[in-house]
Amino acid sequence: MSAIGGYVQSADWKAEKHVPVIQVKGTPKKGEPFEVQLSVGEEIAHPHTTEHHIRYIKLFFKPEDEKFIIHLGSYMFEAHAESVEGANAGSAKCEPKVSTTVTLEKPGELVALSYCNIHGLWDNAEKVSLA
Repeated sequence: MSAIGGYVQSADWKAEKHVPVIQVKGTPKKGEPFEVQLSVGEEIAHPHTTEHHIRYIKLFFKPEDEKFIIHLGSYMFEAHAESVEGANAGSAKCEPKVSTTVTLEKPGELVALSYCNIHGLWDNAEKVSLA
Protein backbone atom coordinates (compact mmCIF):
# COMPACT_ATOMS: atom_id res chain seq x y z
CA MET A 1 0.00 0.00 0.00
CA SER A 2 1.37 3.42 -0.98
CA ALA A 3 1.23 6.62 1.01
CA ILE A 4 -0.86 9.42 -0.50
CA GLY A 5 2.34 11.33 -1.28
CA GLY A 6 3.09 8.80 -3.96
CA TYR A 7 0.03 9.96 -5.88
CA VAL A 8 0.63 13.72 -5.69
CA GLN A 9 2.22 15.36 -8.70
CA SER A 10 4.41 18.47 -8.62
CA ALA A 11 5.66 20.76 -11.36
CA ASP A 12 6.41 24.38 -12.15
CA TRP A 13 3.06 26.20 -12.25
CA LYS A 14 4.31 28.38 -15.11
CA ALA A 15 4.64 25.27 -17.29
CA GLU A 16 1.80 23.05 -16.00
CA LYS A 17 -1.90 24.01 -15.83
CA HIS A 18 -2.78 21.75 -12.87
CA VAL A 19 -0.40 23.12 -10.21
CA PRO A 20 -2.01 25.30 -7.54
CA VAL A 21 -0.54 28.80 -7.44
CA ILE A 22 -0.02 30.44 -4.03
CA GLN A 23 0.27 34.23 -3.93
CA VAL A 24 0.95 35.99 -0.64
CA LYS A 25 -0.24 39.58 -0.70
CA GLY A 26 1.85 42.15 1.12
CA THR A 27 4.47 41.44 3.76
CA PRO A 28 3.14 39.05 6.41
CA LYS A 29 3.71 40.11 10.02
CA LYS A 30 3.60 37.87 13.08
CA GLY A 31 0.10 37.77 14.56
CA GLU A 32 -1.45 39.96 11.85
CA PRO A 33 -3.86 38.81 9.14
CA PHE A 34 -2.70 38.77 5.51
CA GLU A 35 -4.27 37.70 2.24
CA VAL A 36 -3.41 34.52 0.37
CA GLN A 37 -4.71 33.98 -3.15
CA LEU A 38 -4.96 30.47 -4.58
CA SER A 39 -5.64 29.52 -8.17
CA VAL A 40 -5.11 26.85 -10.80
CA GLY A 41 -4.31 27.74 -14.39
CA GLU A 42 -2.48 31.01 -13.72
CA GLU A 43 -0.16 30.87 -16.76
CA ILE A 44 -1.81 28.10 -18.78
CA ALA A 45 -5.61 28.04 -18.58
CA HIS A 46 -7.20 24.88 -17.22
CA PRO A 47 -10.52 23.73 -18.76
CA HIS A 48 -13.67 24.37 -16.75
CA THR A 49 -16.02 21.87 -18.35
CA THR A 50 -18.31 19.16 -17.10
CA GLU A 51 -15.83 16.56 -18.31
CA HIS A 52 -12.58 18.21 -17.15
CA HIS A 53 -12.33 20.58 -14.20
CA ILE A 54 -10.65 21.44 -10.90
CA ARG A 55 -12.78 20.12 -8.05
CA TYR A 56 -10.97 21.73 -5.09
CA ILE A 57 -7.94 23.48 -3.64
CA LYS A 58 -6.81 22.80 -0.08
CA LEU A 59 -4.41 25.03 1.87
CA PHE A 60 -2.04 23.86 4.62
CA PHE A 61 0.67 25.48 6.74
CA LYS A 62 3.85 23.76 7.92
CA PRO A 63 5.32 25.88 10.75
CA GLU A 64 9.10 26.12 10.83
CA ASP A 65 10.65 23.68 13.34
CA GLU A 66 7.34 21.89 14.00
CA LYS A 67 6.51 18.30 13.08
CA PHE A 68 2.93 18.56 11.86
CA ILE A 69 1.19 20.38 9.05
CA ILE A 70 -1.93 22.47 9.80
CA HIS A 71 -5.00 22.33 7.52
CA LEU A 72 -6.08 25.95 6.93
CA GLY A 73 -8.97 25.48 4.52
CA SER A 74 -10.72 23.59 1.73
CA TYR A 75 -12.20 25.47 -1.20
CA MET A 76 -14.68 23.56 -3.36
CA PHE A 77 -15.62 24.42 -6.95
CA GLU A 78 -18.98 22.73 -7.41
CA ALA A 79 -20.50 24.07 -10.66
CA HIS A 80 -19.07 22.81 -13.96
CA ALA A 81 -21.79 23.78 -16.46
CA GLU A 82 -23.78 20.62 -15.80
CA SER A 83 -27.40 20.69 -16.94
CA VAL A 84 -30.39 18.46 -17.61
CA GLU A 85 -29.85 19.53 -21.24
CA GLY A 86 -26.44 17.86 -21.14
CA ALA A 87 -22.77 18.43 -20.44
CA ASN A 88 -21.57 22.03 -20.65
CA ALA A 89 -25.12 23.32 -21.24
CA GLY A 90 -25.50 24.68 -17.72
CA SER A 91 -25.72 28.36 -16.87
CA ALA A 92 -22.92 28.45 -14.26
CA LYS A 93 -19.41 27.22 -13.65
CA CYS A 94 -16.75 27.98 -11.06
CA GLU A 95 -13.27 29.30 -11.73
CA PRO A 96 -10.64 27.66 -9.48
CA LYS A 97 -9.61 30.87 -7.73
CA VAL A 98 -10.05 31.86 -4.10
CA SER A 99 -8.79 34.44 -1.65
CA THR A 100 -8.46 33.74 2.07
CA THR A 101 -7.03 35.52 5.09
CA VAL A 102 -4.43 33.87 7.32
CA THR A 103 -2.74 34.87 10.58
CA LEU A 104 0.56 33.18 11.43
CA GLU A 105 2.60 33.21 14.63
CA LYS A 106 5.78 31.86 13.08
CA PRO A 107 7.36 31.50 9.64
CA GLY A 108 7.00 28.33 7.63
CA GLU A 109 5.61 27.05 4.38
CA LEU A 110 2.18 27.33 2.81
CA VAL A 111 1.29 24.16 0.90
CA ALA A 112 -1.58 23.94 -1.58
CA LEU A 113 -3.14 20.79 -3.02
CA SER A 114 -5.46 20.85 -6.04
CA TYR A 115 -7.54 18.06 -7.55
CA CYS A 116 -8.32 17.68 -11.26
CA ASN A 117 -11.07 15.16 -11.96
CA ILE A 118 -8.99 13.65 -14.79
CA HIS A 119 -5.34 14.25 -13.82
CA GLY A 120 -5.48 13.77 -10.05
CA LEU A 121 -3.69 15.56 -7.21
CA TRP A 122 -1.12 18.35 -7.65
CA ASP A 123 0.79 20.33 -5.04
CA ASN A 124 2.89 23.43 -4.63
CA ALA A 125 4.53 25.24 -1.70
CA GLU A 126 5.56 28.79 -0.85
CA LYS A 127 7.87 29.81 1.99
CA VAL A 128 6.52 32.51 4.29
CA SER A 129 8.80 34.78 6.30
CA LEU A 130 7.30 37.08 8.90
CA ALA A 131 8.33 40.68 9.44
